Amino acid sequence: MISGVTMKLQLDDYILRALKEDITSEDVSTNAVMPESKQGEVELICKEDGIICGLDVFQRVFTLLDSDTVFETEFKDGDAVKNGQKMGVVRGDIRVLLSGERVALNYLQRMSGIATLTKSLADELVGSKTKLLDTRKTTPNMRPFEKYAVTVGGGNNHRYNLSDGVMLKDNHIGAAGGIKEAVALAKAYAPFVRKIEVETETMEQVKEAVEAGADIIMLDNMSNEQMKEAVAYIDGRAETECSGNVTKEKLAAIREIGVDYVSSGALTHSAPILDISLKNLHPIEE
Repeated sequence: MISGVTMKLQLDDYILRALKEDITSEDVSTNAVMPESKQGEVELICKEDGIICGLDVFQRVFTLLDSDTVFETEFKDGDAVKNGQKMGVVRGDIRVLLSGERVALNYLQRMSGIATLTKSLADELVGSKTKLLDTRKTTPNMRPFEKYAVTVGGGNNHRYNLSDGVMLKDNHIGAAGGIKEAVALAKAYAPFVRKIEVETETMEQVKEAVEAGADIIMLDNMSNEQMKEAVAYIDGRAETECSGNVTKEKLAAIREIGVDYVSSGALTHSAPILDISLKNLHPIEE
């Protein structure tokens, strides 16, 4: 679960921007049918099997609109949910329940979808040394939510942003004039506590990255045979990461190759939402 401190310090601004995007001046539909405050409750219903994630964010949407709103659930992030399952009840001002519904569900559905996809891929690596990583291929203004969802699904976070680590990709290498030059420049510039990762596509580049002293070598879009050769050559002199068009079907072979990490942008950029709804809204006695 996301701590209250983390929510207030890091996530409230994101959630408020989402609410302001959805309510620029007023919720016309809600104000038309509910001109005055009235207490009500609505049920949170799961409409397909998956892994739930984002319950704290879901609740926070409503409490930012009205701190008296109450969300009751026995579920926690990471729990498996089933089609048709009632996951909880939201109680409060009906106007708040109506106005916050879409934004709250958008977060919950998106985060749960990512956690569900991540879990399905991470399960393929259980028992191996290989760890599943996400990438920076996230939805703008959704990165903290999406990267959190990856961890809930059993994955791990790669660097959070450009300030978080040194990754020398093909264009960095081209700009520097080669792998050797790029690594040397990075070592001279970056603090010693930061690892240097180098993207490679051929064995020649792998050899150059090892000789240059890279800490992590990414094997990008290589065949299984190429990766086996690269891992054998590196032989523990650097950590290894497999990347590029990673699918569930490919993971069985990848885990046998013995790379340290496998990264997948699909965890965040291609995960379908988990279908979740708020249903049966009705007034209650105060």
